[in-house]
Amino acid sequence: MAMDFWTKFKFKLTKRERYYVSAGIALVAIFIVFQFALFPFLDAKEKTRHSVQAREKTLKELVSLSSEYVELKENSVDIGRALVLRSKDFTLFSFLEKQAGRSGVKPNIKYMKPSTSTDKGPYSESSVEMNLENITLKQLVEYLHLVESQRNLVRIKRISIKQSKGSSEYLTVLMQLVTYLKD
Repeated sequence: MAMDFWTKFKFKLTKRERYYVSAGIALVAIFIVFQFALFPFLDAKEKTRHSVQAREKTLKELVSLSSEYVELKENSVDIGRALVLRSKDFTLFSFLEKQAGRSGVKPNIKYMKPSTSTDKGPYSESSVEMNLENITLKQLVEYLHLVESQRNLVRIKRISIKQSKGSSEYLTVLMQLVTYLKD
């Protein structure tokens, strides 16, 4: 058949030249197949693989967020129940002051700054920043035990404890305590 091709077009080529021309045509054909069929196919396959991986990652994030949402919704119901059980005249500032008196750290209060968040939702967050100076570790632990109340939804959001400058047995404590209020 190769002979027919060469004789049909009346090419006067030697056997070696015909071999080189045939090899060249075969290489061009292979190049065309690779360039326009195989490489695009492999690229599409790789893009599909990356797309599937990205979608799987997104799906995992959605499942995680969904479970977090369900947990937050359940906690929201718990917060609502606790707020109903809490006394109507409850304020975080007065609660913290009362507990400071009970634990004996009231004279060590340098300042208390109340604030309320402006979050939108069924509940707002009320916080008090409090600075206690020259208290012992035992006093701090007792006060924190009295303050962190599941019943009143009071928790410590942030706390910083340093040794007092005057004596190594005393501490200076800066903390932010928060609770939730029904809007």
